Amino acid sequence: MANVLKNALYTSVGFAALVTEKVQDLVDDLVNQRKISKDEGEKIVSEFWKDTESRKEEVEDKLSKTVENVLQKFDFLTGKDVEDLRERIEELEAKVKALNTKKATTRKKATAKAEAEA
Repeated sequence: MANVLKNALYTSVGFAALVTEKVQDLVDDLVNQRKISKDEGEKIVSEFWKDTESRKEEVEDKLSKTVENVLQKFDFLTGKDVEDLRERIEELEAKVKALNTKKATTRKKATAKAEAEA
């Protein structure tokens, strides 16, 4: 899921870069054709960049909130949750091992006692 979102973000950044390049090319052509002045062209590109950056921040905020909502809805385990579970499993395994050892010792004693009485 995270990879899909990361790829979508990278794709949108790449797309924005491509569009910006095309806008710059278009403005350069207009300047070369003397349809707009160089200052006007620079202003257009500058405003385009500002608008693009503003929208990029909006998209990143929305994407971040969406990811948070998805993570909350699916109740994914955190790294701490996994570590806590790992510790509990290790504790339980140690208890099981201790009980098995105690059972085996008790059986040996009972067998030895039964053999001694026989």
